[in-house]
Amino acid sequence: MRTLIRQVSIFDGSGSAPQAGAVLIDGERIARVVLGGEALASDQADVVIDGGGMTLMPGLVDAHTHLTWGSSVEKIYHQFILSPDELKVAAWRNARVLLDHGFTSIYSAGALGDMIEPQLAAAIAAGETPGPRLVPSTLERSPEGDESVDTGDVFNGRGSEAMRKFVAYCKDEGVQSIKLVVSGEDALKPNSAMDVLYTREELEAAGEAAREAGLWIAAHTYSPEAIGLALDAGARILYHCSFADEAAIERMAADKDRFFYAPGPGVSIAAIEASPPPHVDMTHMKASAKVRMGLEGKLVPELKARGVRILIGGDYGFPFNPHGRNARDLEHFVRHYGFTPAEALRSATQYGGELMGLDVGLVKEGWLADLLLVDGDPTADVAILQDKDRLKMIMKGGAFHKAPAEIVTTDQSIF
Repeated sequence: MRTLIRQVSIFDGSGSAPQAGAVLIDGERIARVVLGGEALASDQADVVIDGGGMTLMPGLVDAHTHLTWGSSVEKIYHQFILSPDELKVAAWRNARVLLDHGFTSIYSAGALGDMIEPQLAAAIAAGETPGPRLVPSTLERSPEGDESVDTGDVFNGRGSEAMRKFVAYCKDEGVQSIKLVVSGEDALKPNSAMDVLYTREELEAAGEAAREAGLWIAAHTYSPEAIGLALDAGARILYHCSFADEAAIERMAADKDRFFYAPGPGVSIAAIEASPPPHVDMTHMKASAKVRMGLEGKLVPELKARGVRILIGGDYGFPFNPHGRNARDLEHFVRHYGFTPAEALRSATQYGGELMGLDVGLVKEGWLADLLLVDGDPTADVAILQDKDRLKMIMKGGAFHKAPAEIVTTDQSIF
């Protein structure tokens, strides 16, 4: 099917200012992009959409997603650990919720159950259930006993051989990215953020095994030492990094073309804002969030100035930070990190596509037609993307997940 979207303001994902134009989609890819006064003939398309000056932009990418963290804007769970059956139901629902909110690609930062995400990724790819393009992961691996994470026999054990076995297990399971918890977590275990949970030998073994298996590594890192070890292991993306010192910043800047960084403000801001019931103690989580945001308010702008690719994605899925609110990260980038709206959008589109390793994140000829038609100008106000009703069209691979109200078609059998 060939779809023409015309009379739109095109934000192409690169951070450049929007330009008036039109886009022709052929099958799952963008065939032509024309700007300015040049027109595309309607008879080139089976379906014609008049955008009426609305913004056409790439679909959003969340770089730090936990689909099995069950809570969403549609259903809140007041317990974190769910039964296997309910965990699957929640993950399938959350994938659809994210697509409903304009996220056409997501990179998993770990799951609470085995095989859930590889199965979900396969079901999405087969068209059996709606959801974004998914880089699937498995249980977040931390050494036995650390952070009270029970990862099962195959994940436990110390030493290089245990790490190699873990990578082999993930490869067989169909995982694409391995999540390693390299630092402690103050929000869960006070004063543990500077702890390093792996030896250099273990991380080097994991990195070597992952490269041989064709897998990526996502790393939870807070301390300077953890950041350096993760980069030495070849991690594709680092999360948090709040306590980076000058030496760590220099290292991250030197390696800026080899990794991505997602600070994750979503969970921090949501924790600070949360008003839990009396029986829920969020004291440590709130205190940790305030410290992190204070540090990241200086760190993130510095890394941006040095050319590090910084992506959105903020640990959504807690009851106080449910899936479906992920676009809040864009506003956090502007308000707390000093990004312009266009820079924040680039973090969620072009850079997100580069993380995914796919032809997504840009409105560009030959690229996959993962597109949003937005009522308003998000380069003036990124907050409008938090309102899914402002998303008048959601397209993934040239197919409508949400079709605009006004469509002209020469063949009614198309729908």
